Order: sequence, then C-alpha cells, then structure tokens
Amino acid sequence: MGIVERRQRHKDEVKKDIICAAWQMVKADGWQSLSIRKIADAIEYSVPVIYDHFENKEAILIEFGRTGFQLLTEKILEAKSQHADPADQIKAIADAYWDFAMTNKEHYQLMFGIGMACCESPECLPEQVKFAEAITESIQSMIDKSGRDISACLKYHTFWSVMHGLISIKINGNSVVDMELNKMVLHDAITGFIKNLN
Repeated sequence: MGIVERRQRHKDEVKKDIICAAWQMVKADGWQSLSIRKIADAIEYSVPVIYDHFENKEAILIEFGRTGFQLLTEKILEAKSQHADPADQIKAIADAYWDFAMTNKEHYQLMFGIGMACCESPECLPEQVKFAEAITESIQSMIDKSGRDISACLKYHTFWSVMHGLISIKINGNSVVDMELNKMVLHDAITGFIKNLN
C-alpha cells in the first residue's frame, strides 16, 4: 500500500471515529450535547483535526440526516415491496415509518426537527427526495386506479403530516396513551387516508 492510500485510509478511520464519538454523545445526552470540542476530546485529537473532516457542527448533522433518510427509505421500500396492492403498500409504509421513528428517535428528531433545527440544507435533499418518491409512487397508483383528479403531491404531504404529527406527539412525550393505542390511532388515520384516495 502506497503513502497516498495509507493517508486516505487514516483519514477515513478518523472520520469514522468522529461520527462514532458524535453518535455516542447524542445517544447519551441528546443532540444539544454535540460540540466539536467534545468530539475532539472524546477521540483524543485536536479541534483542527475535526475541522479537517467536517467544516462545522452542521456538516456533522448533515451526515446524520443523510444516514437517517437512507435508513428510513430502505425500511419503507422493503415494506412496500412485500405488497402488490397500493393500499396495502401505503399501510405497510406507514407501519415501517412508525417503527423507524420509534426505534431511531435521535435520527428522526434530526431529520424532521423535533425539538431542534432540522436538516434543511440542500445537501440532504437527494435522500429526502428518494423517501418522498417511494411514498408518492404508491399514492399515485391508488389515484390512477380511482380515476379521480387528485394531486399526488398534496396527498403525499397529507400522509406525511399525519405520520409526523402522531410521531411527534409520541416522541415529545405528549401522548398519554400506551403504544398499542397509538398504533391503533395510526391505523385508523391511515385507513381514513386510503379511503379518501378511492
């Protein structure tokens, strides 16, 4: 292995260490605990080394936002692929979306700005677009079957608003009902959404 390859491997390892340290901080103390200085201390490097890999804290948040949207998109595509009927796809997408949010709360909070600024940078957009397309495709299929003149874009935003609203209530601890009832509310809302597309 040449000098250039060794340097690149070392650089990749340091970047991975930065991401791992940042994630451990977030898991332990939340997004507000994240700082360049704390990351540098955790991996025992100087602050300038962190800036060699990430321009600022926002760049680290973007990295996590991208990862979150990739993971969520994979989950909903996997759930969707198990059904041919678009209505069943939408139900499966809703369940996969809910399960992702409940098991990946830190990512979800960053991706959609629950209790913090969300990842609004254009650099996050490719992953966000894939996520939206995966859902909109099933919605469009239902609209096509119904023959109605409905905007798939509007219905995507309606779907997302319902999902995000229910999840935000649960994540913020404002829900006084148990998880089973929350899931029933979700299924009731999605059933109504699907009926509205027919």
